[in-house]
Amino acid sequence: ALGLATPMSIMVGTGRGARAGVLFKDAAALEALEKVDTLVIDKTGTLTLGKPLLVSVEAVQGSEADLLSLAASLEQASEHPLAGAIVKGAKERGAALLPVTDFQSVTGQGISGVVGGRKVAVGNRQMLAQAAPVASLDQSAARLRAEGQTVVLVAIDGVAVGLLGVTDPLKPMAKEEVARLRQQGLRVVMLTGDSRATAERVAREAGVDEVRAEVTPAEKADVVKQLQAARRVIAMAGDGINDAPALARADVGIAMGTGTDVAIQSAGVTLVSGDLAGIARARSLSRATMRNIRQNLVFAFLYNTLGIPIAAGVLYPVFGLLLSPMIASVAMSLSSVSVIGNALRLRRLSL
Repeated sequence: ALGLATPMSIMVGTGRGARAGVLFKDAAALEALEKVDTLVIDKTGTLTLGKPLLVSVEAVQGSEADLLSLAASLEQASEHPLAGAIVKGAKERGAALLPVTDFQSVTGQGISGVVGGRKVAVGNRQMLAQAAPVASLDQSAARLRAEGQTVVLVAIDGVAVGLLGVTDPLKPMAKEEVARLRQQGLRVVMLTGDSRATAERVAREAGVDEVRAEVTPAEKADVVKQLQAARRVIAMAGDGINDAPALARADVGIAMGTGTDVAIQSAGVTLVSGDLAGIARARSLSRATMRNIRQNLVFAFLYNTLGIPIAAGVLYPVFGLLLSPMIASVAMSLSSVSVIGNALRLRRLSL
């Protein structure tokens, strides 16, 4: 019974999770999730749909058509989610896409290259400031960020010519699921490389407790480390390559099944559907499984505490009773059956 107490509950619990679309890589992830008190969650693709849309094109010099054509041409060579949105939006607006040479990418900042003989840079303020004065774009950028848009600045031949605004809607029921996680006692922290204004707008919509904005991919793991240093038990939820170090660093990594293979390999838990509700289901299952293990251990110890003294003859001096080997074998079997039966109750757990 003692030997069955933990593995039976773990086996049934992981099976119940699989039926609910929650895959545990190992027993350690299932056990650790119960102790988590802080959830660090990536914004793009985790809290939001991960399918951004190009909604704004503003030029301060030249035409918006040229701005969009050159920026989208450059973005064709990028694998960033925002790049796909810009290229798709440009095609929908009938912009011509040109070949790109000398393409360069700076992780977490932006890209540059030569399009149609013109040097084009597309990225955040930090990167564009190295290529051109960008003060003329600050007011427009601040306005779009206040509306919850992610702003991408564009420079052509060393001149800041305009900006693009991209929005990524929250996942359906994201606000409700964040509220459910908070009701479970979790503190929810959102990580994003977006500007603080954009991040805070999204955080308000989702009901997140804390925001860490303008975080580079390399800094995500550092944020997790800082929270752990403050004696927090951390679960990190993400879906991209950039999230992999933080997923590996966290006490429990949670990957969206709709994300990259690298993220899934780095995490201890995978949510098949990529639905935020899966995080609450995973934690509820972890708590129920650990409670079930404790119950099994109580059953096992109870049987042994009562059975061993009786088998040793503790009742004989008083009542003249000895335990028959047949009764002892039945009692031993029942102790195992009780543990197995209790573990199987997890199959009917409502998630």
